[in-house]
Amino acid sequence: MPTNITQVEDVERNKLLLRVEGELMLDDAILLEKIALDMRENTDRNLTLDLSDLSLMDSESAPIVKRLRQEHGFEIEGLQLFLQKVIDDAENRAD
Repeated sequence: MPTNITQVEDVERNKLLLRVEGELMLDDAILLEKIALDMRENTDRNLTLDLSDLSLMDSESAPIVKRLRQEHGFEIEGLQLFLQKVIDDAENRAD
C-alpha cells in the first residue's frame, strides 16, 4: 500500500495536521521529514503528525519519526501500540 500524506486543518483544536496513511518506509519517512520541515517554515506554524492510519512502519523509518519528535519538536498523534514499540526499540538502539 503506498504512503499518502495529506494536510488537514483541525479547526476544532486549532492544529495543522499532516495525516500519514499506508506504509511508512525509509524513503517515505525522509519525504515526510522534508515536507514537515518545509511546511513549518512556510506557514510559521507547528505541525502535528497524525500516524493513526499507518498500517506499517519499518525499522529504518522509526529513527526519522523519533528525530521529528525529539529534535524538531513535532507532536506525534495516533501511534498504535506496535508502532510505538518500533520507535521505542529504535530509541533503545540509539542510546
